[in-house]
Amino acid sequence: MTTGPPVTARPDLFGTKDQAMSCAEPAGRDQPQTGPCRRQTLIAEEGRLWLYPDAFAGPENCCQALIRDLDWQQHEVRIAGRRLPSPRLSAWHGEPGANYAYSGLHLEPQPWTRLLQELRQQLETLLETSFNSVLANLYRDGRDSMGWHSDDEPELGAEPLIASLSFGAARNFRLRHRRHPKRQHTIRLENGSLLVMAGALQQHWRHCLPRSARVHEARVNLSFRQVRLAQQPCPRKPARP
Repeated sequence: MTTGPPVTARPDLFGTKDQAMSCAEPAGRDQPQTGPCRRQTLIAEEGRLWLYPDAFAGPENCCQALIRDLDWQQHEVRIAGRRLPSPRLSAWHGEPGANYAYSGLHLEPQPWTRLLQELRQQLETLLETSFNSVLANLYRDGRDSMGWHSDDEPELGAEPLIASLSFGAARNFRLRHRRHPKRQHTIRLENGSLLVMAGALQQHWRHCLPRSARVHEARVNLSFRQVRLAQQPCPRKPARP
């Protein structure tokens, strides 16, 4: 792992002593530490969307370690009926059986790395939920992107909670309402920020990460989620409005 200086602890992300203590317990040079930040509620109806702009201190260490240690792949995805090289690199990690399918891909998880495991444990403590998998995306520069979509695959359940961490270059994240496309949000995801999508958000909103000619540095995004394991039945998707 990275041999740079330890990441500085900044407790009290959620404002309680117990949570602050649990965030600061483990020690490690690559390990991020959660920090104090205001929680911004961006969407409160037809789903929930929260932003913690500076959730992690020392995010540069995390970004470098993730780029170095994960087995990044450029998959072929289905876009507008055609199979094309994905405009980003990806890696899927999680518990055995936490398989995931999207855009014509069928992914089986790689084992947790030490850093991914530490990030997962801290998020589970902070958000009081559990995650069994993470989709890592590497945007090499502003030419890499993610098209409009919703995370509404059956294995995620009807109302998934997805915790999305950003490390590296700041990028704009956009949301658009399904039935009212003029209702849109653009969110600047800075280095070390945490975005939480929950409730019925995936049923009513689509999101994307557009290209940007002004961005020349890499960005790593980690979206932690709970998927139904391969031996568990998947529920039907809820009817879209």
